Amino acid sequence: MNLSSELCNISDWLRLEATVKASLYVVSFSFATFITVVIIAIVTQNSKLRNEVRYILLCHHLLCISSYCGLGVVFQGMRALLVSSPVLMCWVVFGAQLSVGEGILFTLAFMAFNTYLAICWPLKSLSFVDSVKYRILAGTWMIIILKNICLFLIESSHSTQAAIFESEPLCPVVLNGTPARAIGMAFLFLPLSVILISYSLIYQEGKRAGHFNRSNIKARRTVLIHLVQLSLHVIPTLLFIGLGKMCGVFFFALNLVLFGVFAFAQCFNPLIYGLWNRELQSRLYHWVCCRLWCGHVTNSRGPV
Repeated sequence: MNLSSELCNISDWLRLEATVKASLYVVSFSFATFITVVIIAIVTQNSKLRNEVRYILLCHHLLCISSYCGLGVVFQGMRALLVSSPVLMCWVVFGAQLSVGEGILFTLAFMAFNTYLAICWPLKSLSFVDSVKYRILAGTWMIIILKNICLFLIESSHSTQAAIFESEPLCPVVLNGTPARAIGMAFLFLPLSVILISYSLIYQEGKRAGHFNRSNIKARRTVLIHLVQLSLHVIPTLLFIGLGKMCGVFFFALNLVLFGVFAFAQCFNPLIYGLWNRELQSRLYHWVCCRLWCGHVTNSRGPV
């Protein structure tokens, strides 16, 4: 047996990897959920923001991030603590995390496309987008869930019923086969293509409107920040899917480094796509001041 295969069979390595990932997920989940709760509270308390498509998509996107990190804590925690869970339970948790992870990219694609329509087709797109927004979201979730169910059915066809219900201390990471990786790549490139095309069209429209317009300069800066954030999200994912599960100390270290970059991107997604928005910034200021003032008034009155 060579060194690589020995390393792959040592459970301590897998447990260490799961422990580090679970710890990073806890940090990302705590930070992302805090920002998500604040932004959703601001949006739901304002009727104007509550009915705008971009804020509906933003809240949907933030909920996907928080859910993804929370399910990551559960899955990696099960592996780190050596919880002897049935393989089917591991598949359910992993499949749910995979689904909301794909939901993150698809909501980003919808946000970019909605921004393009609002800038380039402001009069024609408003009523159309408003009428189909929930149907598009529901259809997208149905496709994602059905795709993952089919992949897990294909995976389970190679296992016996006893093996599926058998308890595993280290939850196995599934969907490492070539068909699953190919479909994963397709579901990654589809929203990524929509995002890049939408941003390029937005850039061309801003360039056509004028090089020295102050709002155009800020818009281009925002697009650049979004693309950098997107690259931190997509590049580690591409490498995860492309490399698959490989053996050796180098690949364990590479896996953790890539995951650290990915977790960093997830952690700052709510800031980049949420609080970077000027309208949300101003409303956040008023919301915080209101909360502080209400707390001050309550404390100054004292117990009744």
